[in-house]
Amino acid sequence: MPLDLTATSADITRAICDIPSVSGSEKPLADLIEQAVRDIPHLEVIREGDTIIARTALGRASRVVIAGHIDTVPINGNLPVREVQFDGEAHLWGRGTVDMKAGVAVQLRLAAELVAPAVDITWIWYDNEEVEASRNGLKRVADRRPDLLAADFAILGEPSGGEVEGGCNGTLRAVVRTSGVRAHSARAWMGENAIHRAAPILARLAEYRPREIAVDGLDYREGLNAVRISGGVAGNVIPDACEVEVNYRFAPSRSADEAEEHVRNVFAGFVVEITDVAEGARPGLDAPIAQEFVAAVGATPKPKYGWTDVARFSALGIPAVNYGPGDPHLAHHDEERVPIAQIVATEQGLRSWLSGV
Repeated sequence: MPLDLTATSADITRAICDIPSVSGSEKPLADLIEQAVRDIPHLEVIREGDTIIARTALGRASRVVIAGHIDTVPINGNLPVREVQFDGEAHLWGRGTVDMKAGVAVQLRLAAELVAPAVDITWIWYDNEEVEASRNGLKRVADRRPDLLAADFAILGEPSGGEVEGGCNGTLRAVVRTSGVRAHSARAWMGENAIHRAAPILARLAEYRPREIAVDGLDYREGLNAVRISGGVAGNVIPDACEVEVNYRFAPSRSADEAEEHVRNVFAGFVVEITDVAEGARPGLDAPIAQEFVAAVGATPKPKYGWTDVARFSALGIPAVNYGPGDPHLAHHDEERVPIAQIVATEQGLRSWLSGV
């Protein structure tokens, strides 16, 4: 059934959530989005894989990119969407309602409605955000058609509780290794236990105190944590190798190189392999157009602790913020739910600013 973009944002949220689009399986939803926006006269539509770009060309003085990803993490018995009452307020419950199809629904409705916005707009609905960066649809567009991302300001509809969250922390993953000597566990003294040798790694993590760093007026809290540990080959063998995977969330004041240096210093004396790193994004709230946006939606900016694709825009020199309905603490949660009133309020805030009201 075609998407009805004249419906309410809440109804569009329900419709697109009920179309499963786990990362790598976005094509059915991408097809429906393309079909819905393709015939809108004021939009030029471009498709790049399962990423849909729709943009105005009104000759305005400024251009804004407004983007949202259409994939979700795996479903776990939490579809179809249903309306529930929580703390006396109506919510839409189900996979994708928070992360981030409610934000996508708001964008789709406004893309169809706003024939003559005060700024030119590039709307982007992209695939594969919830998986490794190499598959990310926004990265693919940046690599193949960077001209499509050109803008003076960018808004990512990631869940932010209907508030403005500036920038984002960076993220780094590393594997810290120990080695030993295999032996029969009945004769443990003949070997050297690599898992036991990992105890100082865990002690350093337990004693670690994360920093809280002010960046352009927002306080970003860092974190360094073990997220996986592995070692051993059998129940009767002293292990000769152990790996502790750690995740470092670092403030956008640090570069990737500085984050790597910090992690290596924390685990000095151990073998450390950096397996993945993505720099954060400064808030970008000093740009006049960003200040106008914050004032128009009546928000008090907050920091974004998790990594989001605002970092891709920041790397291109485009100030970017997160602004979308939904509690980020419920992203990926099996009880994912979004207040309907928050969807409406976010839509009203965006419409007001984009209309120049």
